[in-house]
Amino acid sequence: MNVAEAIRLKRAVRKFQSKPLPEEAIRAILNAGRRSPSSKNEQGWQFIVIRDGTTLKALSECGAYAGHLAGAAAAIAILTPEPLAKFQTMFDAGQAAAFIQLMALELGIGSCPASIYEHEKAREILGFPPEWHARIILSFGYPLEEEKLSAPPRKGGRRKLEEMTHWEKW
Repeated sequence: MNVAEAIRLKRAVRKFQSKPLPEEAIRAILNAGRRSPSSKNEQGWQFIVIRDGTTLKALSECGAYAGHLAGAAAAIAILTPEPLAKFQTMFDAGQAAAFIQLMALELGIGSCPASIYEHEKAREILGFPPEWHARIILSFGYPLEEEKLSAPPRKGGRRKLEEMTHWEKW
């Protein structure tokens, strides 16, 4: 699968098989995040891998749309320093999340980001220090509906490029 095809086919997968992910797949996914670009090559993130079902269930209650974490085979929390102090760290975390999800897709693994709104609850669950923050946790697993990984884009699913693009000026 080439990059353009991966971008075109990437779908959020929220329902997973109960099958565990091999450690080598998780390491490849993590390495994609490690290799993602960052401002001034600061690499200002930390990753926490979560495979324990009880922990995943608890994390699924830390955001209004984080329920998919409960059924995941694994999740990766992307931690950043205080995001309000430095916008760039959140941008860098987003790039890491994109690279991580594209690697998962290449390996036949579905993924979906969860926004974390109950920050202190997530900190308590995962035990990370106060100078770090978890705003994004990505769920991973083999899709319950395997065709989700290769389904063509649905008609009308994206706005036309012309509707959102301005050249030179607005």
